[in-house]
Amino acid sequence: MYHPTLQEVKRLASQGNLIPIYREIRADLETPVSAFLKIARPPYSFLLESVEGGERLARYSFIGTEPYRTTRTGPRQGDSYIDPLRPVQEEMSRYRPVQVPGLPRFLGGAVGYISYDAVGHFERLPSPKGDPLELPESILMLTATLLVFDHLRHKILVVSHAYLDSDVESAYGMAVSRIESLVKRLDAPLPRPAKEVIPLREQNPTVASNMTRQQFEAIVGQAKEYIYAGDVIQVVLSQRLARQTKARPLDIYRALRTINPSPYMYYLELGDFHIIGASPELLVRVEDEVVANHPIAGTRPRGPDPQTDAALEEDLRTSEKERAEHIMLVDLGRNDIGRVSQPSTVEVTQLMDVERYSHVMHLVSHVTGKLKPELTCYDALRACFPAGTLSGAPKIRAMEIIAELEPDKRGPYG
Repeated sequence: MYHPTLQEVKRLASQGNLIPIYREIRADLETPVSAFLKIARPPYSFLLESVEGGERLARYSFIGTEPYRTTRTGPRQGDSYIDPLRPVQEEMSRYRPVQVPGLPRFLGGAVGYISYDAVGHFERLPSPKGDPLELPESILMLTATLLVFDHLRHKILVVSHAYLDSDVESAYGMAVSRIESLVKRLDAPLPRPAKEVIPLREQNPTVASNMTRQQFEAIVGQAKEYIYAGDVIQVVLSQRLARQTKARPLDIYRALRTINPSPYMYYLELGDFHIIGASPELLVRVEDEVVANHPIAGTRPRGPDPQTDAALEEDLRTSEKERAEHIMLVDLGRNDIGRVSQPSTVEVTQLMDVERYSHVMHLVSHVTGKLKPELTCYDALRACFPAGTLSGAPKIRAMEIIAELEPDKRGPYG
C-alpha cells in the first residue's frame, strides 16, 4: 500500500507541489550494504549510514541511485567555476515540499561533496596553488527517490516524490512506478561477488605524502610563528597521504564501518572515483528557522572497563588544553551562527558534554540561533563552511595562512 493515497495527495496539493509517496516493507532480511549492492546503478549512487549513536543519531540510513540531475562545478566541469550551492539553490527554488507525518527529516535533495577550496566562493581568500588530484570542486547528486532504513522499527521506506507541475494522477503514477522499480531490485538475489580475493594485509604498502617530513615540519614552524606574533590562535595544517590498493571501494567502506562505526558514515560513488568516510559531527543544520551546529573538540580513548572509562572521562573534562581548544571552537561556532542569526538569539544550549563512541569519547557542545528572515539554509552553510576543526581560529586568517603554507588544494576534506 502506498502512503499517502491518491485521494489524499489531491487534498494535499493545495499545500505545495512536491509530495513524498512511500511504501513500507520489512527490513529483517536486509542490511543497508546488501540493499545498496542490489539497487545501486552507476555512475552515481550513495549510501549514508548511521551505525552508532542511539535513536537520536542512528535511527536512519539512506540509499540513493540514478539521480535525476548531477551538478559538477570547478575548472573543466559542466557547471563551470561558480558557487557550488547556486545551481542547487536554483533547482530547489521551484519546489514547495509538503510534510507527510511519520517520515524522517531527510527524504532526498542534494547529496555529494563540496571541496574545502570552494570556500573561495564564500570568502575573500587567496587561491591555492597545486591541484594534483584535479577533482571537481563539487559534485552534488539531486535525487527524488531513495530507500530509508528505519533501524528503530526494522522497516524500509521506499520513497519517491510526486512533483505536481501539471496532472496530479500522472505525477502520482510516476512516483509509484519508481518505487516499484526499486522494490523489484530489492527482491532480487545479491549480485555474485568478484572471484578475486584481496588479502587482508597487502604486502609492504607504500604510503606517500604530498610533502616530505622536513617540508611539513617547516610549515608547522611557520604557523607557530604566526601564533607567537598574535596573527592567529590556531591553524589546522594537513598533508595528503596516498597509497595504492587492490581493494574494492565498497569493501574499504565495509571495513571502516566495522572498525570505526560512527553517527555519520558515507559512501559516495561519483563516476570515476569514490569518497568514503566516517564522522561524529554535523557541520550545520537549519530546521524550523533554527540554525544549529555542534562543535566537537577534545578526545580520549575508551577504557577497557567502566572504571578506566570513567577516569579517562574525568581527565578529558579537567584537561586545561582540551577545554581551552573546545571553548575556542564554541566561540567560533557562535560567530559563524551569529552571522546569519537574528540579534540576541544565539545561545549555547549544551556545553562540553561527553559523548561516547565505540573507540573514543569527545567533548561536545551545541550552538543555536534563529535564522534571519531574509536568509536561507544555503546562507547558513556558507557562513559555517568549513568547520573550525578543519581550519583554525580566527577562521578567515587561519585559512589565509593555510593557503599560503600548504602546497596543494585540499579537495574533498573533512
